[in-house]
Amino acid sequence: MPPRATARLQLQPGFTLDDAGGVVGYYAALGVSHLYLSPVFGARPGSTHGYDVTDYTRVRDELGGDAALATLARRARAAGLGLILDIVPNHMAADATHNAWWRDVLANGPESEFAGFFDINWKAHDPGLRGKVLVPILRHTYWESLTRGDVELVPAGPHGPAFLRYFEQEMPLAPGSLDARSAADPAWFDAAREGGRERLHALLERQHYRLAWWRTAATALNWRRFFEISDLVGLRQEHRPAFDATHALVFRLLREGHIDGVRVDHVDGLADPAAYCRRLRAELAVHAQRRPASMPLRHPWLVVEKILASGEALPQDWQVDGTTGYDFMDQVSAVLHDPAGAAPLDGLWRRIAGEREDYARVLATARRQILTRHLVAEYESARIGLHAWAASNPATRDLSGAALGAALSALLVAIPVYRCYFDGHLAGRDDEAASAEATMLRRAARRARAGLAPEESTALDFILGCLRAPYPSRANGSAVAQIRRQLQQLMPALAAKAGEDTAFYRYGRLLSRNEVGSLPATLATAPMHFHAEMAARHLAFPHAMLATATHDHKRGEDARMRLAVLSELSPEWTEAVTAWERACEPLLATLPQQPDPTDRLMLYQSLIGAWPMPPDALAHHGEPGIFLQRIGEWQRKAIREAKLHGNWTRPDLNYEAACEAFLRGLALDWPGSGVLVRIGQFARRLAPAGALNSLAQALIQLTAPGVPDRYQGCEGWDLSLVDPDNRRMPDFARQTAQLHDAAGWAHWLDHWQDGRVKQQLIHHALAARRESEPLFSQGRYQPLTADGPLASQVLAFARTSGASRAVTIATRLSARLVDRALPRIPPGCWTHTALDMRAPHGSRWRDALTGQHLVATDGTLPMSEILMLLPVALLFRQS
Repeated sequence: MPPRATARLQLQPGFTLDDAGGVVGYYAALGVSHLYLSPVFGARPGSTHGYDVTDYTRVRDELGGDAALATLARRARAAGLGLILDIVPNHMAADATHNAWWRDVLANGPESEFAGFFDINWKAHDPGLRGKVLVPILRHTYWESLTRGDVELVPAGPHGPAFLRYFEQEMPLAPGSLDARSAADPAWFDAAREGGRERLHALLERQHYRLAWWRTAATALNWRRFFEISDLVGLRQEHRPAFDATHALVFRLLREGHIDGVRVDHVDGLADPAAYCRRLRAELAVHAQRRPASMPLRHPWLVVEKILASGEALPQDWQVDGTTGYDFMDQVSAVLHDPAGAAPLDGLWRRIAGEREDYARVLATARRQILTRHLVAEYESARIGLHAWAASNPATRDLSGAALGAALSALLVAIPVYRCYFDGHLAGRDDEAASAEATMLRRAARRARAGLAPEESTALDFILGCLRAPYPSRANGSAVAQIRRQLQQLMPALAAKAGEDTAFYRYGRLLSRNEVGSLPATLATAPMHFHAEMAARHLAFPHAMLATATHDHKRGEDARMRLAVLSELSPEWTEAVTAWERACEPLLATLPQQPDPTDRLMLYQSLIGAWPMPPDALAHHGEPGIFLQRIGEWQRKAIREAKLHGNWTRPDLNYEAACEAFLRGLALDWPGSGVLVRIGQFARRLAPAGALNSLAQALIQLTAPGVPDRYQGCEGWDLSLVDPDNRRMPDFARQTAQLHDAAGWAHWLDHWQDGRVKQQLIHHALAARRESEPLFSQGRYQPLTADGPLASQVLAFARTSGASRAVTIATRLSARLVDRALPRIPPGCWTHTALDMRAPHGSRWRDALTGQHLVATDGTLPMSEILMLLPVALLFRQS
């Protein structure tokens, strides 16, 4: 059986495997079936996320090592829980000090036994890098670094051979590159001595790497990195020794019964995601058969972090159980937004943003910028490869590098998905998957061709041929195959950096839709569309993960749901923003540089979305310093990610200071009648409807087709911002105490601001899943409809398996109806709105949340009765 429900835990030196063991009891009581752990491999010292892997062969010492993981697994088993492990096949830390594989490559070059592990171009077009690896770690230019004496020789000692030290970095020396006389006198290479700098340079020239200024990375790297992070080097999982070595620990943990499945990080970064997933599935199956008899596992759970575009389907032939749930996070959010808000919100955004109002235009501009300034090395390498391949054939040798570059840029800007998957397995086939790829590429080419000159259009045809051309599996090392892989591995880096890491911080119509996996241009979807998506999910991937919050989300699940209310109250929102902007004019006049209006609009939204619960908490605690500090950290990150006023490598400190001054200026009259007070008042107005949205989102997640994942601490209100804010440790002691509170639904709803009502909803829904596991893991999905004046406020569906039937009822679009004090529509407002139960007259139902009993006398149930106590219900048919 797949997991019933998971709980994601972010392990780090401040929250180790032993600490995870301390919350096993809490999560067992909450009702999940598995703990879902962030990476446990050896990582850089102090890493708070674990994705900068340095050693795949052991459990990280800072987390407690192998023994601590085994202890956690035993403790979890004793409580009835299993473990799911997040694995990182795409990249490692390019850290010679801590990564022994990388260190060996730097020492021995192409002859290293690990050279094939890493995605390195040993035949780079730069003659100075052929047979070498660029190591862009220097804080200053190469020659200045040598002149300053920053690079020094450390002689051989009892613990190892001589090496070069650059501050905390230790760089190996190629065997035989240091003669005995020089090794005995490190001062021989001292820059302060005559000729020392030149001798050090000569020694460095004999290495299999080239030290370089860190700013050269974007344009000169000859190895694949993770996105634009130049200290994470890409792995080649298509190289079988690399696959075996990076997964050996995972397979051992599976065999020993410590884990029951894996989540694969960034699968799109790999050369051939489909082949990787099929190989991983096969290996997991083999190792699962070797588990102890007391821990049988027929089908290890396998989900992949894959961002799906609108209308894009995860290929069935990958043989995975589904994605990690960003697609669901988008779907459930969209159905809880009001499409009627699109026009007013567009009007406000156009007034503020001017020419930058259209998301498609914002994204296209961001993609071009990322290609020309941030992923230059990757783009240029692809262009040069295309040119060399074209030049090798008389039929295409007239294609210039410039024409190929223009065509490649236009195509990459037009690709609407994270990447395409043409390879030896797919290219040339005539089936649904191949047809979908071909259609996507054809449409992207049509958009790209619109702006190209004739010679560039011809170059585009050549590029399309390289992507589409079939080739036999034995030709996977051919030039066209390498070009195809290079182009397709560039696509996800471009999509992520230009979309969620750039355009999302430039386009601010409504930030609740600027979320990983979402298209900000799509404000909302209708219930029937949502039902169609859920029905398709049940048929295709019934055991995919369902996420509403992750370690990578842009804002917390409840912050999104509060901001969603703005789609219902867009006229009031426009009026409020206009008033705040007018009130801020004196403040803006005092600043040497004014924050852009777009940045101010996004700041207002972030303040509202993250405003603490209860909403009047700040008013009772004087200066809101901690809250403004969190917002300030978000604002600084947003400015740098947007890349309009500096970026991470070249920040515009003056602009950032002006934005910080503006933020602090909002609170100058606190707690009087200043702008921050007015923003807080608006947040308080949205809070009940936002909380109602949150309760609807939680129940839908817990009962829709798939495996719900609860991100750590999100059982209470999650008003977090983007990382690192969303990775703060929860207060598990408080959550445990609240979980065992027995005050009852009336009390929990009356005191909804403390989060107990959400936590108890999750607890009760998980208990229902446990008691009716086959119904939720296998049951069919059936949309239900309501009739009456508030029918559009109802979202309902049934899960059916044999005689078992459960019905989820959630409230949506409640902002104009919600009780100002409570997150629900008052029962009397429903009047004669009723839900068609699709069951015989006289059927009897019980609400698994409240225990309430209902009878559908005429086959329908009045919404006023269903939601008498809560704004959501989970009804099980009794007869």
